[in-house]
Amino acid sequence: MFLRIAFAALVLMAIWRPPLRIAGAARRDVLLLGFALAAMNLSFYVALDRIPLGIAVTLEFVGPLGVAIAGSRRRRDLVWVGLAAAGLLLLAPGPGSDLDAVGCAMALVAGAFWGAYILLTARVGQALRGGQGLAVAMVVAALLTVPVGIADGAGDLLGPEVLAVGLAVAIASSALPYSLEMEALRRLPASTFGVLMSLEPAVAATVGFVGLSQGLEARELVAIGLVLAASVGALRAVGTRHAAEA
Repeated sequence: MFLRIAFAALVLMAIWRPPLRIAGAARRDVLLLGFALAAMNLSFYVALDRIPLGIAVTLEFVGPLGVAIAGSRRRRDLVWVGLAAAGLLLLAPGPGSDLDAVGCAMALVAGAFWGAYILLTARVGQALRGGQGLAVAMVVAALLTVPVGIADGAGDLLGPEVLAVGLAVAIASSALPYSLEMEALRRLPASTFGVLMSLEPAVAATVGFVGLSQGLEARELVAIGLVLAASVGALRAVGTRHAAEA
C-alpha cells in the first residue's frame, strides 16, 4: 500500500508541479484529502486481510451511497439511490454470517473515508488547476503511511522487482483513477458520482466469477443488475439535466 501511494505521489508531482504554497481553505482541503486517502486505503487493506473482496467493497460503498442520499435534490434521484441500496443489500452477507467483525467494521470505516474523499476531491478540484491538489494530497497520504510501510515491508521495499511492481500498480490503481475521478467530480454532482460508484461492488463480484471461478447465485445476479440500472439511470439523469440547461 505504501509503495503504491508513494509512487503515485511522485508521478503526480512530476506531471502537475503544484505550487509550493497553497493558501486558505484550499490548503485545509488538500490536507484533509490527504488524510482521507491514507485512512481510506489503510482501513480497506485491513478489511481485506479479514473478509472477502466482494463483501469488503460492498460494505465500503456505504460512503458513496451516503453522499448520494445527502446530495439528492429531486425525488427522481432517490430512485437510483434506492436501486443501488437494494443491490447492496442483496450482495451483503445475511444474518448468522461468520464474517470477521473487525474486518466488517474496517470496511465500513473505509466507506466513511471514501465518502469524505468524494466531497473533498470535488472541492479541491474546483480550487486548484488540473491535478495539483491531488498531487499534494497524495504526498500527504504517503507521509502518513510511512510507518505502516516500514513496519510491513522494511528492507523488502527496496527490491528491484518490488519497486517495479509498485510503480506499475501506483499508475494503474492510484495516479490514473484518482485523476479521472477528480475530473469527473469537476463535471458531475457529488451525489451522482456517489451513485455511479455503485458499479464497484458489482465489478468485484464479476471479477470473482470470471477471474477466481467464484459462482454467482441468482440473488447476486439480481444485485448486479440493480446497481447497473442505478448507474445508467444516474448518467441519463445528468445528461437530461445538462441538455435542459444548455
